[in-house]
Amino acid sequence: MTAIKIRVGAVPHGKSTPLFLDVFCRSLIILCTSLSVVLSSVAVCDGHWLLAGRHMFGLWYFCSVEQQQSSELGSQSFKASSNCTRHLDEAGVDGLGVGLAACRSVITLAVVSAIFGLELLVMSQASEGRDSSRRWTLGARLVLLAGLMAAGGVATFVLLLGTFATLLGFTLTFWCQFTATFLFFLNGMAARHIQHIEPLLPFRGHPDKL
Repeated sequence: MTAIKIRVGAVPHGKSTPLFLDVFCRSLIILCTSLSVVLSSVAVCDGHWLLAGRHMFGLWYFCSVEQQQSSELGSQSFKASSNCTRHLDEAGVDGLGVGLAACRSVITLAVVSAIFGLELLVMSQASEGRDSSRRWTLGARLVLLAGLMAAGGVATFVLLLGTFATLLGFTLTFWCQFTATFLFFLNGMAARHIQHIEPLLPFRGHPDKL
């Protein structure tokens, strides 16, 4: 007698439907990267990161804040007037101008790298196959590179002004940049590792044989 093999059902293909968890994680990474770009852009454009006594240290300006006391109808009020200059060496710290120029350049490049990485992450969702995987991988690397450069810029700023820095002296825009740097790292690492997550599809087994 001759054995006859009958294949039941369609042959399963390699390509599978994307899981909800995978789509949700990728969307969350893109959303958080967008938020990081906005936070870092605001922090760099504002640039006032440290308030120490009557001095405001920033990426672009050094300001001296003076308080003027005035009395009207027996009441007293305080008016703050600020004198800002772009000559950062006037702050009395050696090499502050060169150091902060390097700091803002590195952080600006970090924002640019994150923007290009975000664009590649979004474009990868509009394509399929190897092109999608390559764009996602390159976008993840650019976001991770942005995190490294932003961390270097923040560390440079803190080291340059370590003698003036206090925990309460850092402004809201500095903490925006700190949060953006952390999110760059987190999103970059998550985007790299999500490529290695295998789809949790149910076991289909082998075709029946008769």
